[in-house]
Amino acid sequence: MADTLTPPRERERQDSGTGHGDPWRVIVLNDNHNSFEGVAFALASVLPGVSYDQGMTMANRIHHQGQAVVWSGRREAAELYWEQLAGSRLTLAPLEQG
Repeated sequence: MADTLTPPRERERQDSGTGHGDPWRVIVLNDNHNSFEGVAFALASVLPGVSYDQGMTMANRIHHQGQAVVWSGRREAAELYWEQLAGSRLTLAPLEQG
């Protein structure tokens, strides 16, 4: 019977969204009121595992492509990060699943 159970860690990887499909995505949009440094600082301050240098790379992508997915995963975490980034005055697309 133990052979049919999926370890908790594996279950989390398979189910990175709401438990019912694709992960939720936090998308930052390009705007005219945030500096590269400000965007990088906000991303590094809010998103786990993102350094300031990685935030600068994301800021460049946001600037050149008009937007970038900066985080994807479970809905509850996506909502939290979206709110925190919005509180940092970043321009965000509505949360989306996909």
